[in-house]
Amino acid sequence: VSNAGVGMAGPLECQSLEAMQSLMDTNFFGLVRLVKEVLPDMKRRRGGHIIVISSVMGLQGIVFNDIYSASKFAVEGFCESLVVQALRFNVAISLVEPGPVITEFETKLYEEAERANYSLTDPETAEIFTKVYLRNSKDVFSSLGQTPEDIAEHTLRVIEAERPPFRHQTNVAYTPMAALKHADPSGALMTDTFYKLVFNYGAVLRFSL
Repeated sequence: VSNAGVGMAGPLECQSLEAMQSLMDTNFFGLVRLVKEVLPDMKRRRGGHIIVISSVMGLQGIVFNDIYSASKFAVEGFCESLVVQALRFNVAISLVEPGPVITEFETKLYEEAERANYSLTDPETAEIFTKVYLRNSKDVFSSLGQTPEDIAEHTLRVIEAERPPFRHQTNVAYTPMAALKHADPSGALMTDTFYKLVFNYGAVLRFSL
């Protein structure tokens, strides 16, 4: 089970390339190193199961989570490419894709975001992040957030499944979000919907949450 991960949220201009590379080294290359270690023996035994804790942000990018989403997209693409070869050796790969999970991980992320220096970006972007994104994000977590125990139960179900699924989303509230991309391959529907939710209907979003 690959579960190592770090987060990053905020305006792109305020994040250093070193921090981005460090995040990718944990979230993506950490997984790659683990799989390189365990896969050869699983192939020799012609059996095994690799479970990867991914994220719904590996299916749908979220505003101000550019680098974190990129790392999870990389995880999803890596596993999607590898799964067909792995099945030839009777090795299953499963992506567990949680939505928001209420842990110290997120608390720390918010604390860092609230005291960060936003002088490297323009005032409008800084205000959108601190006044719109952080507020909406906290509402999402308080309304839709899952506990670590809930994610553990979902992961156990994937482990014990007779035919392990390749993808398993833990929060049905996020299914429509991911479905928007498949409903319109051009991306216009997804982009327009999220733009309106963030900038036009923020009060409705918070009320519905």
